[in-house]
Amino acid sequence: MEKKQNYTIPIIVMFLLFFMIAFVTNFAGSMGVIVKNQFGTSNAIAQLGTLANFIAYACMGIPAGIILRRKGYKFTSLLAVTVGLIGVGVQFLSGYVESFAVYVAGALVAGFSMCLLNIVVNPMLNTLGGGGNRGNQLIQWGGTINSTGGTLAPILLGYLIGGAVDKASVSDAAPAMIIAMAIFAVAFVVIMLTRIPEPHLEKAEEGKQKTEKGKYSPLSFRHFVLGAVAIFFYVGVEVGIPNTANLYMTTSTDGGGLGLGADLAGWFIGAYWFLMLCGRFIGGLLGGKVSSKAMLSTTAMIAIAFLLCLILIPSTVTVHLHGADVPLKIAFATLCGLCTSVMWGAIFNLSAEGLGKYTPMASGIFMTLVCGGGIMPFLQNLIADGVGYVGSYWIVVAGFAYILFYALVGSKNVNKDIPVE
Repeated sequence: MEKKQNYTIPIIVMFLLFFMIAFVTNFAGSMGVIVKNQFGTSNAIAQLGTLANFIAYACMGIPAGIILRRKGYKFTSLLAVTVGLIGVGVQFLSGYVESFAVYVAGALVAGFSMCLLNIVVNPMLNTLGGGGNRGNQLIQWGGTINSTGGTLAPILLGYLIGGAVDKASVSDAAPAMIIAMAIFAVAFVVIMLTRIPEPHLEKAEEGKQKTEKGKYSPLSFRHFVLGAVAIFFYVGVEVGIPNTANLYMTTSTDGGGLGLGADLAGWFIGAYWFLMLCGRFIGGLLGGKVSSKAMLSTTAMIAIAFLLCLILIPSTVTVHLHGADVPLKIAFATLCGLCTSVMWGAIFNLSAEGLGKYTPMASGIFMTLVCGGGIMPFLQNLIADGVGYVGSYWIVVAGFAYILFYALVGSKNVNKDIPVE
């Protein structure tokens, strides 16, 4: 009898990579505070690192899916961690050469890695778990660890900067980037030495058959197209809410901000990602009992209500925390983390419903639309440069309004006549 392979080590490595996806991504968002002060940029330009990080998804989403299909999990994951190591290394270097262009280039390279990792970790964990309930359980645990990385990144960066935002530089974040590079290096060695199953590795003959153009594609399904747009808006508002709040809190009062320390702001932003972790855990418990449509529509409505509180409650209404008077409205930005936590899964589930054989191609398109996480925050802060931080949140309200429309109307599959077997 063939001995069953033990995949404990690669599963742990995938968990670490799940951690790194959120850690590196959220680290790039939080770096906007440093970039703005060190290089004297506007709010919009300070988001170029995040924009570059997410634009990489637009470039790599579909190619990454092709690489995975043709080269397999092991090759793609090794490529991902190598590119990630290089990307973080370039960002590390930018702190010492004091070059904004080098920093943005590093963020772009890191974005390529994050896209590759996102393409790999979900199906790979499912495969390592043997599919079914065990595979799904591993993915859920991976999502929780992903949120942990997202929670720690802004808190760690706030700690490294301290209260002196005006004196902060990219080099202050060096310890965190060294940790990230070390994790990537260890992951490369472990993956290289581990045997990983490749049940979906495409053979050359199969590839030729799949390149033959058919009459239909995922874009033939209205609910998928509208869902892909919803993903664009979702990732955009998910990232834009904390990124802009971070700038709002740390910018001086003369610049239209609140003048709070980076350490205090880091805790608020960390709390946003921690609430996402809690929301995902609760969503996992309720997922079998509550429909994706109900979950998405409810959270979208609550998020809109929270944002209206953020916009309309006067800044003079404050709470005293750690020696500072913090406007109550900031708490509502943090609470939005509970709402955004379950939206990705709900939108994906609704959009992929009834796609059948078109689902793999749809996943690549979905990953491409993740670029909204860079474009939307950039646009939001472009608005913030003109009308102020609070006014910029109207674009976030509009994003949630579209997501609500998708949940209630756009998610219905009206193309059931298309064969999917």
